[in-house]
Amino acid sequence: MLLEFKTKNFKLFKDELVFSMVPAPKQKGLDYSVFQKKIGSRKYKGLCSAVIYGPNASGKTNIINAMDVFKSIVLRGTIRNDNNKNTPNAAAYRLELIPNSTAKEIEPVSFSIKFIENDLLIEYKFSIDIGGFLDADYSRNILFEELNINEEMAFSRKDSLQLGDFQTINNYLINEFWENADGATALAKRNLNNEELFLTSGFKTMFSAKLVNIITNWLDNKFVTICRADSLKLQPKRQTMDVKETTDEGMQFFGVKSNGLGYVFSEDESEADLVSVFNNLKKAIPAEIYESYGTIRFVNIFPLVIRAIRNGETLVIDEFDASIHPMAIMNIINIFHNDDINKKNAQLIFDTHNPIFLNSNLFRRDEIKFVERDDETHFSKHYSLSDFKTTGDNSVRKGQDYMHKYFISQYGAIKDIDFTPIFEILIERSEA
Repeated sequence: MLLEFKTKNFKLFKDELVFSMVPAPKQKGLDYSVFQKKIGSRKYKGLCSAVIYGPNASGKTNIINAMDVFKSIVLRGTIRNDNNKNTPNAAAYRLELIPNSTAKEIEPVSFSIKFIENDLLIEYKFSIDIGGFLDADYSRNILFEELNINEEMAFSRKDSLQLGDFQTINNYLINEFWENADGATALAKRNLNNEELFLTSGFKTMFSAKLVNIITNWLDNKFVTICRADSLKLQPKRQTMDVKETTDEGMQFFGVKSNGLGYVFSEDESEADLVSVFNNLKKAIPAEIYESYGTIRFVNIFPLVIRAIRNGETLVIDEFDASIHPMAIMNIINIFHNDDINKKNAQLIFDTHNPIFLNSNLFRRDEIKFVERDDETHFSKHYSLSDFKTTGDNSVRKGQDYMHKYFISQYGAIKDIDFTPIFEILIERSEA
């Protein structure tokens, strides 16, 4: 369960971005959409969904990209570039694309995440010096790195390496650790690499592989970041038949009833192509020929939703609602809000341009997020609807018409757009 993600000096976010999935205080009458987890004597709460609003080029996708970049760096364990280009988010494998392109001075890039997994409160953060925008040959350095478990420091790396007393993680330490603790500590301090994370190198091999595996498994399997809506293509594992129909009840409710949908696998079984299946004709054709883009997107997204609910995943998708009817999206959101179904604390986070989700009956105030970009500095800022006061001229209360207030620019994160002057000039030129 994600509680908080932070980044600083990432693309448009020069100042620190704090993306919180913790319920805001004093939200009276908003007791839904909240998970609760007890760790030791303390209780932690988390939101089950969030929706992000803002105009084009404001930085909404940058938030999802930042999460994806952080995840990619941790999983490969290094701040060197990666040749594995398995994501449309190029900054995940070319780190010189991270710094703001208008920044005049080189500043570090920072990441931090806080989440709950295996009854542990895990907080991991690091700060890196990767140079300026497009500076691919810069000598990169890890400036700071820290891991906290249940609010107790496991290690902290800055000018030197500091280790905690390990009492909190005693059950996760490698076998016979205490007999070799002094040697492992000395070796770890001597072998820090400026470009390699201590978490996935020395700490994993000499202190706690179990704990690091919990962290990396959560990032790899339960923190799902989809950075571009049009890039999502489901690749199922090969089944017993070359064509497996997936016209389940979900597709029936969505509206696909006259034909089936399935996958045809290539001879080397490396990829599968989605096809429309006509049982009465015993034929199949590529789905993009027969199906709408919305139907294909639904087929690719719906299994991710099912998996998230089953496994308690945090699903973060850029423009999740693109080309899909709002009623279908609303129902999926309500599935995440349903305590009887979402028993494993799955979370849904997405950005959108559709104002229909600005609805007090659908989202809490602290689940509605905004991103606004300054026209002069070209830097973005992020805030929540719950940051507004509940009294005064610009107050926000439960039950208000959020959509109307958004369109009259009471919340910001919206721009007036008028292309008329462009067309007036074009007409004048054509008539001259």
